[in-house]
Amino acid sequence: MEHVDALRSLLEADRWCERVRGQRDHLPEHTELTDVEGQLRALLAALKEAQALHDPLAASYKTAHETAASLSQRRARLQATLDASTAGARELTSITHELETVSQACSEAEDAELTLLLELEPAAERVDTIKRQAQPLVARRAELQGTIAGLVETLDDELRSLTVDRDARRAAVPEPWRSRYDAAAKRVGGAGAAFVDAGRCDGCRIALAPLDLDRFKAAGHGDLVECPSCGRLLLP
Repeated sequence: MEHVDALRSLLEADRWCERVRGQRDHLPEHTELTDVEGQLRALLAALKEAQALHDPLAASYKTAHETAASLSQRRARLQATLDASTAGARELTSITHELETVSQACSEAEDAELTLLLELEPAAERVDTIKRQAQPLVARRAELQGTIAGLVETLDDELRSLTVDRDARRAAVPEPWRSRYDAAAKRVGGAGAAFVDAGRCDGCRIALAPLDLDRFKAAGHGDLVECPSCGRLLLP
C-alpha cells in the first residue's frame, strides 16, 4: 500500500498546484481590467468619431479666422489711408470703393467665422468630454496592471516552490504507478489520480456505473482501477 500513500501525496501536491495556477489565471482584477479596457475601446471609438467631426471644423474655422483677420487689417489700413489722404477726388473715390469692397468681404468672413465657431464649440466640448471620461479609466487600467503583475509574480513564486515539492513527491511514487499516473495526467491535463466521492470520480465529476463502482470497492492489496470516463487512477 506504499504506492497508494505516495499517490495520495502526489495528488494532494498536484491539486495545490492546480489551485494556485487557477487563482493566478483567474484573478478578479483580470475581469475588471477586461471591463475597463472595453470601456476605453468604446471611448476611443467615440473619440475618433468626434474628432472626425471636430478636426475639419477646426481647420475651416482657423482658415476663416485668418481670412477675417487679414481683411480686418486691410480695412483698417484703407480707412487710415482715406482719413489721412490729401489726394484728388478720383483717387479718393478709388480708395473709398476698395474700402467698401474689403468691408463687405470682411463682414462676410466674420459671419462665416462666427457660424463655424458656433459649430465648432459643441464638437470641441464633445472631444473634451470623452477625454475627461477616459482619464480615470486610463489611471485605473495602469493601477490594475500593476496589481496583476504583483499578484502574478507572488503566485508564480509560490507555484515554483510547490512544484519543487511536487517533483519530490512524484519521485517517491514507485513504478509502474508513477508511469500510469503520468500517462493519466497527460491525458486529462491535470492530476493523474482522483478519489471516489458519493459514487463519482471527483476528477471528472462523472458518476461511476454500478459495475465500475463494484470493481473499485473490490480492488484489494493496493490494486487500483482507472476511471472509465477520464482515465484517472481511483484512490481508496
